[in-house]
Amino acid sequence: MSTILVIDDDPEIRDTFQSLSRRMHFTFLGAGTLAEGLALVRREEVDVVLLDIRLPDGNGLEALPEIRRGDSPPEVIILTGLGDPDGAEMAVSGGAWDYLVKPAPIKQTMLSLTRALKYHKEKGQKVSTVSLRRESIIGSSPRMEACLDLVAQASRLTGPVLITGETGTGKELLARTIHQNSTRADGEFVAVDCASLTETLLESTLFGHRKGSFTGADQDRPGLVKLADGGTLLLDEVGEMPMGIQKAFLRVLQEKRFRPVGSSVEVQSDFRLIAATNRDLEAMAAKGEFRQDLLFRLKTFVISLPALRERREDIKLLTLSHLDTLCQRYGLPTKGVGSDYSDMLMAYSWPGNVRELFGVLERSLAAAGMEPTLYAKHLPVEVRIQVMKANIERGRRDDATPIAAPYRPMFQADASLPTLKAFKESKEREYLDALAFQTGKDLQAMLDTSGLSRSHLYALLKKHNMVL
Repeated sequence: MSTILVIDDDPEIRDTFQSLSRRMHFTFLGAGTLAEGLALVRREEVDVVLLDIRLPDGNGLEALPEIRRGDSPPEVIILTGLGDPDGAEMAVSGGAWDYLVKPAPIKQTMLSLTRALKYHKEKGQKVSTVSLRRESIIGSSPRMEACLDLVAQASRLTGPVLITGETGTGKELLARTIHQNSTRADGEFVAVDCASLTETLLESTLFGHRKGSFTGADQDRPGLVKLADGGTLLLDEVGEMPMGIQKAFLRVLQEKRFRPVGSSVEVQSDFRLIAATNRDLEAMAAKGEFRQDLLFRLKTFVISLPALRERREDIKLLTLSHLDTLCQRYGLPTKGVGSDYSDMLMAYSWPGNVRELFGVLERSLAAAGMEPTLYAKHLPVEVRIQVMKANIERGRRDDATPIAAPYRPMFQADASLPTLKAFKESKEREYLDALAFQTGKDLQAMLDTSGLSRSHLYALLKKHNMVL
């Protein structure tokens, strides 16, 4: 018997689906809060979750990675009174089956539900014989697990993959993981940094050249595209590729044939392409700075790597793993980690992501010398200063709040009270207005001050029609 879970703070919605479940012989589970719903997902075998967005204790969209984690996660249908195109995009990107706006017709809702149940049942009958090799990737946060699910899917395909993410998030490592789990694992993994080469050098590096084709070409060279024959070619920082090379490479991607510089004969290469970038290629294409047709080809499969500040649960695992690696490399005994050291790592913003974390760990190791434990004093000065400044600012804001202000009734005794929902929303808008004013509408400052995630803040701004 199929099991559906409805996470919605409206008891009428839960009662409606409970009645429908009895008629259709489903097992029904209901939850009025996000916390109750997540507890049921962890405890019960759930096939489909009908999830509201605006819940008393959080945003349903932010819980998608948690709900969708595991070997056989439930399908998720968003059922919300908030008809938001950005929210729909976020839901689909997070793996939701459907996005329905209340009051959705019962017929439409049940059609989506039965299709999701049918899909989930058929998916469960397929037995996976290959597990993902992920030895080099550290992390078990919901954001990282969702990302690795996409890696597993991409590894089964042969089409182009586009990996996006901030500098230092580990895009090349993810590309290597895809290669190692693909049918091309026995072939070469060839990486080229498009940002480090001029247009002339990039063309020669990619396609090779014949002896005498230009000054300094003293012998034939095959080029990296040919070296990737039967394997994988990574174009790192593909957003830096010159427009002229983009046009030439589009044909290579389509035909798997190219002509080395100075040659009249075409060469063939059967490679799988993975491109990586920290730039917004969509915006670049809209401005004419990147070829739209090439972008369409690269977007066959897109994986977005989360920033380290969006997966803080992984900082401890990354720290311990890399410290072990460093101690082995330098012949040092294993180091312990003090709680003040860990707390400061968790409080830091990590603009340079995992790459910066690894650099900080190595500098800490050098500062500690033969001391057995790493403490906050071993961290680089700039890390400690940033965290301390943030703590001082937070303390000032806390001190500005009266500790024991005398109680004053918010409403007159004879005044009619608004609904609790209306009152909460009005205060929510007041908070957002104050937040925007105090931070000068600086997005990162708003995130740091409020403690909200980026997606939750965007959802609240959209809800109250606020523009930064």
